Amino acid sequence: MSKVKAGVIGCGNISSIYFQAGQTFDILDIVACADLDLERAQTCAEQFQIPKACTTEELLSDPDIQLIINLTIPAAHADIHLRALEAGKHTYGEKPLAVELEDGRRILSLAQEKGLLIGSAPDTFLGGGIQTCRKLIDDGWIGEPIAATAFMMYRGPESFHPNPDFLYQKGAGPMFDMGPYYLTALINLIGPVCRITGTAKTTFEERMVRTETNYGRRFPVETPTHIAGILEFENGAVGTIVTSFDVWGTRVPHIEIHGTTGSIMVPDPNQFGGPVYIKRQEHPDFVEVPLTHGFTANSRGLGVMDMAHAIVHGGRHRANGEMAYHVLEIMHGFHIASNDGKHYTVKSTCSKPAPLNMNLLKNGLANELK
Repeated sequence: MSKVKAGVIGCGNISSIYFQAGQTFDILDIVACADLDLERAQTCAEQFQIPKACTTEELLSDPDIQLIINLTIPAAHADIHLRALEAGKHTYGEKPLAVELEDGRRILSLAQEKGLLIGSAPDTFLGGGIQTCRKLIDDGWIGEPIAATAFMMYRGPESFHPNPDFLYQKGAGPMFDMGPYYLTALINLIGPVCRITGTAKTTFEERMVRTETNYGRRFPVETPTHIAGILEFENGAVGTIVTSFDVWGTRVPHIEIHGTTGSIMVPDPNQFGGPVYIKRQEHPDFVEVPLTHGFTANSRGLGVMDMAHAIVHGGRHRANGEMAYHVLEIMHGFHIASNDGKHYTVKSTCSKPAPLNMNLLKNGLANELK
């Protein structure tokens, strides 16, 4: 099998699962890593047997590297994507695709001009939980989808993160940090969105770190922390989404999809596994459904593997730039609608990603993807 040589830029906490993906999936060969802190890159290289730790400039100029895995902070996503494309490399990044819509458009335009692929997290929708839901819907178990609800509500990352400041800056907050998981799952299950409206609120002007490290340190809040939105899907379904860092507790389900003949309770879209529950019109209550697909443990990097197969064999990868940009515009649209006091018409669209083969093997063999 032809391997795609990849380089990782950004060696923070999330990088470890991507380095493991390089050892799990046959088609990926991670040959270099870079970070603003070169010592941190060297530590990762030693831990995961990566041949080279270097600066970002050195990694981007390496002619052997075909694919950049962009794991920088959100504010740097666009810059690294654009620099990678200018260097003639395909690029896959953590969510969101960019902070600003203009930067997202520049990324897609440059990729098209260069004939290169763009990919973006989340890829959790490729996991066994949501792929099982996709199969149930595609096979008609709930009839035609007509409505959806999605809730991501808790008290905020200061309860577990010693330095949560960046999650309260522009381009973050509950919608930009966690919304991509929920919106990507909804697009995968129902399809693209055509019109939205919403209300956004910043409840507290500052927050306090509550972890043992840095306990009591206060920091400013620069983005809305409670966003309620309504989505109109292109197929006519209507969705409701709430993302919040202001809620102490909740018992509402992560996502529910309601159809003409039944309903599905979708598992946490920030995870790869289940459980999945379905209620059909003839049943009195929800029943758990066995998962039809694999990849139920933490499988971040699955989207990179899928993109690598598209690089080698052609075809369209699932966690692609068009869907990531569509999600980015939807998230901005909620804030725009709230500020303007009216509906926002979504200008972009995307295709529903193709479902995964139920027989996809752990190492992601090419003939199992198609």
